[in-house]
This record gives sequence, structure tokens and C-alpha cells, in this order.
Amino acid sequence: MMEGVVSGVEGGTSAAWQELFQDKVTDTRRAFRELRRGQRIFIGSGCGEPQYLVRALEEHLPKLADLEILHILSLGKHTFLEESYHDKCRLKSFFVAAASREAVAEGRADYTPVNLVDVPKLFRSGVLPIDVALIQVSEPDQHGFCSLGISVDIVKAAAESARFVIAQINGRMPRTLGDSFIHVSDLDALIPWDEPLLEMPPPPINDVAKAIGAQVAKLIEDGSTLRVGVGSVPSAVLYALEDKKDLGVHTDMLTDPYVDLVEKGVITNARKTLHPGKIIASFCLGTKKLYDFVHNNPMVAFHPVEYTNNYLVISQNEKMVTLNSALEVDLTGQVCSDSVGYQIYSGVGGSVDFLRGARNSRGGKAIVVLPSTTLDGQSRIVPELTEGGGVVTTRGGVQYVVTEYGIAQLQGRSLRERALALIGIAHPDFREDLTRHAYRMKVLRRELFAISSARAIYPENLEVSQVFDEETRVFFRPAKPTDERLIREFFYSLPKDESYIRFLSTMKVYPQVDVNKLINIDYEKEMTLVGLVGDMEAERVVAVGRYVVDEETLIAEVDFAVHPDYGRKGIASFMIQYLSEIAKKSGVRQFRAYISAGNERVFGVFQKLGYFMESSFMEGLYEIRVHFDRTADACLTERPE
Repeated sequence: MMEGVVSGVEGGTSAAWQELFQDKVTDTRRAFRELRRGQRIFIGSGCGEPQYLVRALEEHLPKLADLEILHILSLGKHTFLEESYHDKCRLKSFFVAAASREAVAEGRADYTPVNLVDVPKLFRSGVLPIDVALIQVSEPDQHGFCSLGISVDIVKAAAESARFVIAQINGRMPRTLGDSFIHVSDLDALIPWDEPLLEMPPPPINDVAKAIGAQVAKLIEDGSTLRVGVGSVPSAVLYALEDKKDLGVHTDMLTDPYVDLVEKGVITNARKTLHPGKIIASFCLGTKKLYDFVHNNPMVAFHPVEYTNNYLVISQNEKMVTLNSALEVDLTGQVCSDSVGYQIYSGVGGSVDFLRGARNSRGGKAIVVLPSTTLDGQSRIVPELTEGGGVVTTRGGVQYVVTEYGIAQLQGRSLRERALALIGIAHPDFREDLTRHAYRMKVLRRELFAISSARAIYPENLEVSQVFDEETRVFFRPAKPTDERLIREFFYSLPKDESYIRFLSTMKVYPQVDVNKLINIDYEKEMTLVGLVGDMEAERVVAVGRYVVDEETLIAEVDFAVHPDYGRKGIASFMIQYLSEIAKKSGVRQFRAYISAGNERVFGVFQKLGYFMESSFMEGLYEIRVHFDRTADACLTERPE
């Protein structure tokens, strides 16, 4: 590079930089005279790869030897990856994509595990000095600045660090705004060559991906700032956010689904706490639709990864949500996302950068997503990671894990609680085996969590939110095995003279084995509903309702409790009404409840169901019988004397 020229040219006339520009325009034959054996050559990233220059490089390879080629990823097959070129060059990639996966697996190319944010430091510090950088830029503007366009990422650092920079000037490269420019004075050889940019169309989205997207959407609040990766599941997550409001974007990679949300008014960036009103990104992996969107768009600012992926910068976005895909998660919460056993599949990329940023953000969330099974039908929730699998996210770093079967919130959870949560979102076909493995690992005890509980499919369709007295919102859902502590805290919080649900009425303490009867259920012959308030990270049980069905008579014994702080709001009436609807659909003919003397007010809760109700009194207890096959209008309701 021509050091010291920038200041003179930037402040000079248009004619000055244009004269310099013309002096540097050349062809690949002359520009590639700078190439020598043993050099380290950098190639621009992803969709911004300078295709014409790469083709020219491949033509020159027979004259060279021992080249080391650096890049993040490439979208196409290249000659330099072939076995016949092993003595000419060797690829060192910071991320492994389909084009280089086979070469890395066979030892013909190298993978360097590194957080994306740290790559520029390798160039600037001299750990990986670059001899020649092959990059692609837009045409220069009236001041002589070219835009790095859709690939700013590590390209800017590479171009500023390289001894010699060869730039393909492509009229089809978008002019992106932000910290994305390089002056013609900083380019050593300019080769004008227009051609279509590489594209990565959005992948097909199957039903599993859609189901995962719907689960993730539950975690994302209005006003959140997003970083979502590339692939079927991340795309499905973005498409699932159409009902959200005022979302923002701070990401390394920008893809087509983001544009769809902008067009629908979902992404406005209006509530961002850092760079309000702007999408912050570093590179594009998408199609011409995306490239047209970012061209000269003041709504989008591109920055190098040392900025976009700096966790101290990321964390300044309140409600920062990052989404990372995984290949496997073990029962302790370790996440493998870069390899299948010993075979490298992708890379670390920006996953850890954004996980740290989201975890340090006020109201931030770090979410790991994966289908419950592989394409060949194996479980992705595993007792232990496959031998050779890399731990990209540690047990201590994981927060949420999401499959099509639900959400496992692991932050602050013990190994036992993690195992329960992860078994609950594994594919049902593998839950029994996972439970047995947990027994052998001494993570679960047989007497507290039975195989039959693992088989139960959580009925997500029964989740419902209800507002009482215009201000109290309660989320009702079936109980899960992970609710043990929440329910125990609920019972201990009740006043000592409160009448508890009958199943625990004679107990002064609530040992684990009894609480587990309420949460380890099959959702068919028995049902426990919990009413929760607060966010998922700090939710609190304020109501519990339960019934157990006698399979012979189809009569269900029912009981409930509501915390006094939430009494007289209609919560009990709603919960019993909802339980009765669930029970009737399961074939239950009758509810029976037992109420101690002095609690006759509970009769009103059952009367509101609208069915024929009768009662009797014996030994200090009322027995209430509610008949679902007869309405109250058709029969006289019996009341106690």
C-alpha cells in the first residue's frame, strides 16, 4: 500500500484522485506479478468474494508453490481445493462451509477455530501477516472512496494490513454506508470487472423449522434487538416474528428474511438503545433483493467485525437477543455447533461474540436452536457429546435451548434440572433412553422421575394467558417436571392456616417425593395446571389446580389453591373452568372435590361451571360432585344445610 498518500488525496481535488485511479488501473496479468511462492494471500469473504480475481489466481497457480490462502468462507467450488494443487497452495479457513468441508475433512485444507471478533487482530498484530489481499469493491464515489459493499467483516482489516491490495471494481457491488469505505489511494492495483455477485438464497423451511420458530417467538419481546444466523431454522425464526413490534437489528450477517420484516414494518429500529433507527451489520449472505436493499440505504450501517462483534458494543443494545444453531446438546447443557464428532462442519464464527453480548445486555437473551433429531433420525439431545465434538457454548454460557418440542431455560439450573428440561424438549422416541442414561449418570433418581413421565408429551396447546381485574396477567400451563421448586415455593408461601389442596392437606412440609406427584404426570389420566406471573427467568407460581382420573369410572378428583395475594380476582373460577374443559375433552364424566368446613365459599367456584352440582357432608368434609352430563338449568342444585 502507498502509505502517506491518503491525507493528500482525500483533501485534494477530484482530478487528483482520478489521476491516481487511472495510474492504478491494470489487468490481472500485471497485478499478479506481485505473487511469490510461499506468500499468504487473503480472499474477500462470502458473497463478496472477488470471483474474477479468484479465477485469475487459479490460472496463475501452476507457476507458484506453497501459497497459504486465508478466508472466512466461500460459496463455490475452487480449483485450489483440489488434491492436484496440494503443493501449490493450502487453504486456511476461519469457518467451514459446504465448498471447503470435504477438503478440511480429508486434510487438504485447514480450519482455524477463532471467534470472529478476534480475526482482525491476527492481521493487524502480525500473527497472520498478509502479503496480498484480493478484494472486491464498488466503483469510487466523487471523493475517491470505494465501498466494501456487502463484505466489510474482516475484509477491511485485511486490506488495511496487507502489503499489496488488488481490488476488483465491480459496478454491481452495492455502495453500503457506515465504516465501510476504502480510498483508491489505499489500493495498489485496480481491476475493473463487472459481474453478478454471488448469492445465497434463503433455504427451504420445513415444518420442524416452523415449529422451532414459533417456540422462539415466545421469547422475543417487542422492542428487542436481534442477531439471527443463517440457515433454515434461523430464517424460520425471523418469519415467525411478523406480529412483533419495533424490533431492531445488530448483527454480523444480514440475510433476506430481515428485509421481509422491514417491509412489513416489524423491524423499525425505533427502540434501539444503540444506533437507534439503524440496522447494524457487517456482511450480507443473501440475494440481489438484499443487495438492492442495502445499496445507499441510510437505514443500514456496515461496520467491521471488530465493532459489530465486540461484546461490549453488543451489550449496549437493551433486550439484545442472539440466536445460534447447534448440532448437539448434552444433558448437562454443553453445546456443540461446529463439528460432527471429529469432522468439522462449520465453525465458531460470531456465536460466542454475540452470546457474551446478549448475556451482558439489559434484558438480553441467548438462545440455542436445533431440531430434536438429525436427518437420519438420531437424537440431537444426547447424554454426552459425540466423541470429538467441540464445545462452542459451555454449560455456564447456555441460557435457552429450543427444539420443536419446547423451550428449556437452563440458566441457574442444576444438572438435575437441566436434564429434566432437556429430556422434556427431546424427541419423544428418545426420552426413555435419555432418562435411563440420566439414571446411570446419577443425575436423576428413579423414585423421583419415572420412565412413564419421560414418555408424556407436553400439551403445548393448553397454554393460555388471561388478564384479571385489568392489570393482573396470569399465564396458565400444564405443569412440567422442572416446576418442582416453583411449586414447592408456592406451597411454603401459603399462610399456615390456609386450606391446601387435598392431596397435601395433612402435610406440614412438602417433601420432594410428594411434589413430584404433581409434576410427573401423563397429561391424560392426570393433569396439573399452574398459574404463573412474571417473566420466564423469574416466574412465580400463584395458583395450582389438579385432577386425577379414575379410569374405570371416569370420575376425576379435583382440587386447587390460589395464593391469598391473588385471591378474589376470579383466578380460581377461571382455573376450574379451564380444568373442566380439559377433563371433558378427555372423557371425564364427573368432578369430585373435598372441602373442609369453613370454606363453603368454594362452592361458588364450582357452581359457576354451569353443571348440575350436588354435595354431602361427613366427618368435617364436604364432598362436591359436578356432573358434566347435566346442566344446572335442568336440575336443582343441592346445597349444604
